[in-house]
Amino acid sequence: MTTSPETAPVGTTRSGRPRVVVIGSGFGGLFAAQALRKAPVEITLVAKTSHHLFQPLLYQVATGILSEGEIAPPTREVLRTQRNARVVLGEVTAIDLAARTVTSTILGRTTVHPYDELIVAAGAGQSYFGNDRFAEFAPGMKSVDDALELRGRIFGAFELAELATDPAEIDRLLTFVVVGAGPTGVEMAGQIAELAHRTLRRDFRTIDTTQARVILLDAAPAVLPSFGEKLGDRARRQLNKIGVEVQLGAMVTDVDANGIEVKDGDGQVRRISAATKIWAAGVQASPLGRQLAEQSGAEVDRAGRISVQPDLTLPGHPEVHVVGDMMSLDRLPGVAQVAIQGGRYAADAIVRRLEGREPKGPFRYKDKGSMATISRFSAVADVGKLKMEGFLAWMMWLVVHLAYIVGFKSRLTAVLHWIVSFLGRGRAERVATQQQVYGRLALEQLGADFAVSKSGGPKDGRHSTEDLTERRSA
Repeated sequence: MTTSPETAPVGTTRSGRPRVVVIGSGFGGLFAAQALRKAPVEITLVAKTSHHLFQPLLYQVATGILSEGEIAPPTREVLRTQRNARVVLGEVTAIDLAARTVTSTILGRTTVHPYDELIVAAGAGQSYFGNDRFAEFAPGMKSVDDALELRGRIFGAFELAELATDPAEIDRLLTFVVVGAGPTGVEMAGQIAELAHRTLRRDFRTIDTTQARVILLDAAPAVLPSFGEKLGDRARRQLNKIGVEVQLGAMVTDVDANGIEVKDGDGQVRRISAATKIWAAGVQASPLGRQLAEQSGAEVDRAGRISVQPDLTLPGHPEVHVVGDMMSLDRLPGVAQVAIQGGRYAADAIVRRLEGREPKGPFRYKDKGSMATISRFSAVADVGKLKMEGFLAWMMWLVVHLAYIVGFKSRLTAVLHWIVSFLGRGRAERVATQQQVYGRLALEQLGADFAVSKSGGPKDGRHSTEDLTERRSA
């Protein structure tokens, strides 16, 4: 990837501008980079995917409402007019605070990026609470790959049920279990119920899709606990109304190909036979948080989030800013607005430092509320003192989410797909392949070296390990 033999001093560019490295292309990283559009800096945005993901709408990709392109535009396209920003594909494997370098790798190629200012917005992944073996049979909902795999599993279950002749096998195939009664789990369970009871009702000849079971499990005693008891109870009643079985106080103890084992509050263990299991419970911050903690002396919590200073920097390292799901500060929720506001705050702090101005003061999160859809025309919204449910909350949800979809084209097609899905019965994105369903598991069995062996290019490590090209294209 980098072949120039010249060496640039760490923290500077040929233009003499300070280097800002941004890790992650999610809300925190992308909005931080955009906020530095007019700053006299050279930005390198490093991310392990080539797109910016609007994660709150992944469940709509999984259930055939939206295409992945509508919620995951290419990062290069988003930043194409920002001449001080460069996008680099690679997974960050190491951060050296003393040397002020970030190391990323992609398919056996390693690149080292020196920095003057660092914004770490690597986000969080799925947490199985120490039971990572569950991931084989219960995919999470954190990436485009996850959503496409789940789309294949969900629609594939109906197809296989149409072929089955054993009633017990049909029941297993038409049982869908969603683990986690937070916003993601509630929205996913609601949309699967819509699929079974409305969208697919006339598409099959042998099975009756309206007989499908959709089960929402959670070890907690409430649905949407962060929304409060009143809205949580309303959400639970609406879920029951559309055919979702809500089972609370139920802890998952095992998952396999044919079903899931659950331990109830009374200690009794029972088994649910289900072909499709979806994990929407718990998150774990990027392992980069622990790297930063070891070098800076900061603490990390059980979810891997690193404690930051009130200005979102690390102790003793004012040049390192941690934003979004990776940082722990004042028990802030893991929502997009925290990452967006944190990214913009970090960008402003960098500009102030470069201009020699006083810091703005500690980071203050402005809570813009929380929303979750339950079914078409029904949602709950908790915005300040305003607590809403039903159609008005659903319309508010549509407007807010539409505003955060990046790009006019994506907004337009999203609206068209919402019209098709919510006013009609169709789902525009029902294509699913075996590669989507089994690709993740196959790659895991082949091992990490498989992709490198098939990618071509350098294999003996003779490629450069320093970012010396100074390319400024985005």
